[in-house]
Amino acid sequence: MKKIFLGFFIAFSFSCSIIQTNAQKVKTINGIVRGVTDGESVVFKGIPYAAPPVGEFRWRPPQPVKNWEGELDATKQCKDCAQAGWGPNAPKMNPNSSEDCLFLNVWKPANATESSKLPVMVWIYGGGFTGGSASSPQNYGHALNKNGVILVNINYRLGRMGYFAHPALSKEHPNEYKGNYGFMDQIAALQWVQKNIAAFGGDPNNVTIFGFSAGGVSVHSLLTIPATKGLFHKVISHSGGGRDGVLTGRPINKEDSDVFYKVSAETIGVNFAQSKGIEGTDAAALAKLRAMPADSIIDGGRETNGANGPRIYSGPIFDGKLVTQTAETAYLAGNQPKMPMMIGNCSAEIGGAFVSNAKTKEELFTSFGDLANEAKAAYDPDGTKKFEEVIAKFNTDWVWGEPARMAARATLTKGSPAYVFQFGYVPTTAQQRSPYGAGHGSDISFAFNTLKARWGSQGEPTDTEKELARVMCAYWANFAKTGNPNGEGLPNWPIYNSQNQNMLDIELDGKVVAKPDPRKARFDVVEKAMKNRGKIQSRGI
Repeated sequence: MKKIFLGFFIAFSFSCSIIQTNAQKVKTINGIVRGVTDGESVVFKGIPYAAPPVGEFRWRPPQPVKNWEGELDATKQCKDCAQAGWGPNAPKMNPNSSEDCLFLNVWKPANATESSKLPVMVWIYGGGFTGGSASSPQNYGHALNKNGVILVNINYRLGRMGYFAHPALSKEHPNEYKGNYGFMDQIAALQWVQKNIAAFGGDPNNVTIFGFSAGGVSVHSLLTIPATKGLFHKVISHSGGGRDGVLTGRPINKEDSDVFYKVSAETIGVNFAQSKGIEGTDAAALAKLRAMPADSIIDGGRETNGANGPRIYSGPIFDGKLVTQTAETAYLAGNQPKMPMMIGNCSAEIGGAFVSNAKTKEELFTSFGDLANEAKAAYDPDGTKKFEEVIAKFNTDWVWGEPARMAARATLTKGSPAYVFQFGYVPTTAQQRSPYGAGHGSDISFAFNTLKARWGSQGEPTDTEKELARVMCAYWANFAKTGNPNGEGLPNWPIYNSQNQNMLDIELDGKVVAKPDPRKARFDVVEKAMKNRGKIQSRGI
């Protein structure tokens, strides 16, 4: 009996020692957080970087976190920020989301200490500023950790919780920033990084922000918002555009003053309130809006009050105080800070009517006006391409490709390096479905080297995919370290220049090739057409 008890005691003690070994603690400015070892990484989940934005703090800038006693359990995923449910018969609000959502996650190498001073990458998810998650397995940091980088994934308010204006809000607390609560959250998270990341082994003086789609738009916005000075030092934008008209700068209170956004954000806020039976623009109306349950604010993600009804969601707002200029305005005027940039997009981001409502090649080329022949020569020189390919390439160039070139050129004018990429890899099994190139977001799981978590993943990654993911993840980590993606064992990625426009092209078969940008002729005609772009419908991403 004694031997049995002794054996149980030894086993129990060994089990406890494993648990203690796996548990990892870091002292932040608000208290101790307890994460867990996961392979060669230590992961901390659900760390609050701001107080819950609920009650009186709905539609207010993020508030400070209250200190806690003891240890905060940082081993469980937090809720996503409040957003609509997905799929048929979805609820008005995703049950895995919450208004109380201002948390972030940290992945650090297991051997990192406070003296390590590792480069830091802060990921900003996409989702049209209406959806997304800081906890997606596609964006886990284990591979980046193996490459010597700390990863921080942040939540930020979405939809009407994150981007909302109303005359009553504008009158309340007049000294506070208004409208762009999602951007304010991103800034607060970056401030948290500055104050705390050294305790995790990171270098607050070597922070790279990177994001996809709406997250890529956020990268452009954060780079050109004056209040972010000193919070980061390099930028990477995946499919984030860069020009006006794509989720940028709706005027907060001026009607018909912008070629893309005729209706002001405040008017849209009033439209939403009226759709819920709330009249007036006084404090009483605002109190009723704040008293609404979160799922009624989310309201299934509806952006108009019925089909073709008044708009009830604004998207990002040009408020004149936090957002003092659009990214395009800043780039063209050289007002952005000097900072290395990596930027690119996928080769066939989206098909169908996205920018242009054209139904034929002829209709599309005619929309270019005096540039019709040049557009035809660039997109269909032999007259043999299918309309589906032409419109996919045009939409991609108009929203993502040419604006990325504009941002890269603006980076060069500040004396900073720019690295441009196009991601075109499509698995052999998917090439029949995607014959014209890689779709929106195809590059993300390769940059993170999280292939088993990618959208639509089927079976084990191929050797080609594994090698491409290794190469891309190493590029991204190297850029975070030094501002130059190149390193040992990697194909050379040339710095961009305005003459030969060298870039990195990940081709359909996964080959990584440095070459002059093959899209130059298309971009040139798109750039010329940009002066008339208000005539072409832009629906945002």
